Amino acid sequence: MTVHDNIVEALRAAELDYVQHGADTFEIELPGVRKLKTTCRLTVGRHALSIQAFVARNPDENHEAVYRWMLEKNLKMYVVSFAVDAAGDIYLDGKLPLEAVTVSEMDRVLGSVLQYADESFNMILDLGFATSIRKEWQWRESRGESTANLEAFRHLRSKE
Repeated sequence: MTVHDNIVEALRAAELDYVQHGADTFEIELPGVRKLKTTCRLTVGRHALSIQAFVARNPDENHEAVYRWMLEKNLKMYVVSFAVDAAGDIYLDGKLPLEAVTVSEMDRVLGSVLQYADESFNMILDLGFATSIRKEWQWRESRGESTANLEAFRHLRSKE
């Protein structure tokens, strides 16, 4: 089986929908709990498979704490690590040698990407978007809007 075949078989086995861009790029949406979906791109290169998944936009504040938290997490991660692009947006990024791209390894890699994106999402929001979350709580409460999807951030709610 080719690398491409292994990727497609792994995606089908995991029941993940994907879009193929050209011969070498696969785009997948991984379903999560905290982060409802994580877009992941797999690109087959000459020597390695590149893995990139969007996690969060550039934090509004507290960059040093966000980056420190990510760097500490990087020490314990498999295949991918946190990275920041030129716009400051946060990604998971990694490479896997082509000879390591098997169906079982792809399952493990995609599972890792999903786990890291989903488990880190609330912490990144908490550290990097606290002021915006507080304002959102106030705005919704002042208008009688639902705050159900903000419950994970109740500790940031204004005490007024």
